[in-house]
Amino acid sequence: MYFKVFLRYNPASGKQEHYYRLVESYRNLEDRVCHRTLLNVGFLLSQLTAEQLNIIQKILTQKAAGATTIDFAEYHDPVINEYVERWYCLMVTKGKIEAPDTAIFNQYQTVDTASIKSKEVREAGAEWLCLQALKQLGMDNFLDERGWSEEQVQLALTQIVSRAVYPASEYKTARWIKDNSGICGLTGYDINKITKDKLYNSALKLYSIKEKLENYLSKKTNELFDIQDKIILYDLTNTYFEGEKRNSVLAKFGRSKEKRNDAKLIVLALVVNPEGFIKYSSIYEGNMSDCKTVADMIDKLRINTSNSAKKALVVIDAGIATEDNLKMLREKGYDYLCVTRSKLKQYNITAGTSVKTIYNKREQKIELQQIQRSDDGDFYLKVKSDAKIIKEQSIATRFHARFEEELQKVVSSLSKKSGIKTLGKVHQRIGRIKQKYPSTQKYYDIEVKADENKIVQEVTWEIKEDKDPESEWGVYFLRTSLNINDEQIAWEIYNTIREIESSFRCLKTDLDLRPIYHKKDASTMAHLHLGLMAYTMVNTIRYQLKSKSINNSWQEIVRIGNTQKLVTTSFENIHKQTIEIRKVSEPEPKIRQLYEALNYTFYPFKRKKFVVHKETLKKSQTQYSSELNST
Repeated sequence: MYFKVFLRYNPASGKQEHYYRLVESYRNLEDRVCHRTLLNVGFLLSQLTAEQLNIIQKILTQKAAGATTIDFAEYHDPVINEYVERWYCLMVTKGKIEAPDTAIFNQYQTVDTASIKSKEVREAGAEWLCLQALKQLGMDNFLDERGWSEEQVQLALTQIVSRAVYPASEYKTARWIKDNSGICGLTGYDINKITKDKLYNSALKLYSIKEKLENYLSKKTNELFDIQDKIILYDLTNTYFEGEKRNSVLAKFGRSKEKRNDAKLIVLALVVNPEGFIKYSSIYEGNMSDCKTVADMIDKLRINTSNSAKKALVVIDAGIATEDNLKMLREKGYDYLCVTRSKLKQYNITAGTSVKTIYNKREQKIELQQIQRSDDGDFYLKVKSDAKIIKEQSIATRFHARFEEELQKVVSSLSKKSGIKTLGKVHQRIGRIKQKYPSTQKYYDIEVKADENKIVQEVTWEIKEDKDPESEWGVYFLRTSLNINDEQIAWEIYNTIREIESSFRCLKTDLDLRPIYHKKDASTMAHLHLGLMAYTMVNTIRYQLKSKSINNSWQEIVRIGNTQKLVTTSFENIHKQTIEIRKVSEPEPKIRQLYEALNYTFYPFKRKKFVVHKETLKKSQTQYSSELNST
């Protein structure tokens, strides 16, 4: 074992000082060298010299190995002796090392089989996957370097993992942690301290460092997976609130993507890379239009991306691709690729090109063709999709039927005694129908016949001969500032935007980001930020699994993970001592496959052993209530 030193803020002195930890190295089941903290020593100031610390770590190493005599004469130094005994006892008490002279902790026991009981069975597999992903991202070290206490770090890790495995309110999460999950046994946080209020406060504390945390995770994922951020995806979604939210600044009525126009909304903007990792996020008022958010995003984008993003390609959807936004992107040094906001009417087929036919993953045909416009120098691509034809045909058929149904009501009114028959009111009624179906009415010629008293006698309609709606079905246009001569490359780059749509689905469905029940705006922001942190962890796992051709959904990964349990088994030995052993069950083949693909360890620990003492023990008797890690 050895001392590891960090620079941390010391509240007692108000300065950055050296913070010491006692650490040991070990090899895991895969023969990889790992490190674990045995004891947080604290701020030593000038109490001990470097030479004394060196002697102490060597003595502690020998004592932990079971040495009965110490080879260091300096052990008789009262200062060194005091620290050795204090820290050794603390490590034994905390269960970090095993007391070698304790006979009752031998590996072999004579057991009364009738006394064997299994209890406190908890889910552990999904939690252990998530915790290893957070350690892979260095989340614990990041929080520790910002002066968070060990307990605060443990609670934050517990909460992020819980959000991914069991997304629920803080009240339900607290109950789940206490009754169902083994997460506290993995993070080390005292399960008896878990309350909904502590979870609320932890989420708020995490949100207080949002900018630094997002920036760190953005760059950390780039380093871990060698990502260059040459393509950036930007899109928005909204989620709704349950409740009136009377005093909220953020919650506003707007156009709901979930069709919940009866509920107030909040807008979430995400910048992600094609690998699905979040580069930047922002939260806006619920009535914010998509096209007004790009400038704010661009100003902060370079902070959270690698240097290669300085000339990145920004992929956006039609709702954001206004002429002003595209001009702004060009001025700030970004290329763009988007869908045009409306279908182009005037264009020419690029000379020397022909229709290129490709097929997507579902074997659906897609036709690509280069076109040109005289008003700018951008590259345009006409796309015609069979799948989109079927979709738009279905929508058009439904709207045409509704439009004609409304016109038929006008006709039926003419034959009713109290129906609307006057020419002006009939035209007014038809005008309202056209306003209701603007994309459909353009295909119809409607004729109204009235007598000399301006009483309508007949209303007829027919589809215009020069309007063929089928010719426009399934067609849309891509536009980019890049000089691309390959139609398929342009189309494939645009389809990376499906990744941000997948991100939104994961956030809303798998991580249950909707609806929001919080009353205060600060709690709402913390709730959304916690979901984004959980998503980054989830994507870290799924990205690595996808590289190994494992494409399970997150819900399926959690289901598989829940097959591995944390179990406490108790029994009595020949000395009538009750011994409890806490072990993680053997991983089933499916979760073992996930561990191997991720290069994660199978177990958080092999065994933890307790001796449960009776209340009648005398004070003079040796107490062994500590939790011991077996090797």
